[in-house]
Amino acid sequence: MSQKFLQSDRLRVLVNGIHAKSGGGVTYLRNILPLLANDPELEIHLFLHRDQFELFGVIDERIRVHLLNFNSGFFSNLFWEQFALPILAKIMSVDVTVSPANYGPLVAPAQIIMLRNSLAVAGKETRPIKRLYWAGLTIMTALSLLTCRRAIAVSDYARKALTFGLGKRFQKKVVVVHHGVGEQFKADDSIERQNFLLAVSDIYVQKNLHTLVQALAEVRKKYPDVKLKIAGKAIDRGYLQEIKQVLDYAKLTDAVEFLGEKDVGELLVLYQECKLFVFPSTVETFGNPLVEAMACGAPIVSSNTAAMPEVLGEAGRYFDPLNVRDMAEQIIILLEDDEARFELGKRAVQRAHLFSRDATAAETAEVIKSVAPERYAQISPSQLQTSS
Repeated sequence: MSQKFLQSDRLRVLVNGIHAKSGGGVTYLRNILPLLANDPELEIHLFLHRDQFELFGVIDERIRVHLLNFNSGFFSNLFWEQFALPILAKIMSVDVTVSPANYGPLVAPAQIIMLRNSLAVAGKETRPIKRLYWAGLTIMTALSLLTCRRAIAVSDYARKALTFGLGKRFQKKVVVVHHGVGEQFKADDSIERQNFLLAVSDIYVQKNLHTLVQALAEVRKKYPDVKLKIAGKAIDRGYLQEIKQVLDYAKLTDAVEFLGEKDVGELLVLYQECKLFVFPSTVETFGNPLVEAMACGAPIVSSNTAAMPEVLGEAGRYFDPLNVRDMAEQIIILLEDDEARFELGKRAVQRAHLFSRDATAAETAEVIKSVAPERYAQISPSQLQTSS
């Protein structure tokens, strides 16, 4: 679909990674960048703050990493991104700028943004400083959507929710490209599932873990030995303390284990051993743990809101994430039905095949080439294959 470029004529792509601080943002870049580097038409440059470097581990040698040194924080990052980054991009003769976040520099060359952070979380915040953060994020998302050349939405839900009711106006600008799951995540029928529920997410208020803890109290009335393991980094310490207060009140301290951040190998074992994978989030534009759990054949029970039905389809059972009784009932139904869990596990593995990292990288590369400068062969937006 696109003409081959000479080595010296490769598209110089600046990937603005300064927003990737934890969770899905870091995982996405660590996995997608080597696949983009496989494309002989792309020359990948990654901008990171020096404090992020350890998060990324060993970075593919084909990716040119630029470590930045400035005072890190939301507003200082914003200032640097809007003023310093465009100047550096011009000095480097960058062709395309990719910001895998809701917003990026408004005047950088051929800007591509990624609609991936739901703004609905703002409605759940009561803390003034957090509300200020979400207000800033909303404004920058709107401005970036207006000024960018293209936008990648990680789901159809994200496309609809993050275009401010102007989806038709931005229909040609926004392309849906689902995330993919790594080949490391796979089912192993020889492993016996253990008597615990598993939740995987960094700890934020929208992850709704306090409601899951309340549902666990109901579940343990019928299954007193079942436990809950939570794998994820405690990003919001204030919310973690709220969860622990719920645990103390419900006398569940010994029934819930906070595992902290886990690597791929450790997550693989957890997905393969859990009795049920529970995804209680109220707001999610995609949900990487969902596809990881699916690929490992875990029986899944999930929220029925946001992007979860789009990702999970018929490979799981659903509950109202704000209804403790409904959540508990759906968990109990699966705990008492071995055949239903087995069937959901099979469906999950089959559905996981729809989410390939190679396909994600190929579709992302085509979006990048579609905004290439005039000296390159252009790809018409109508040629792009849009996921649904």
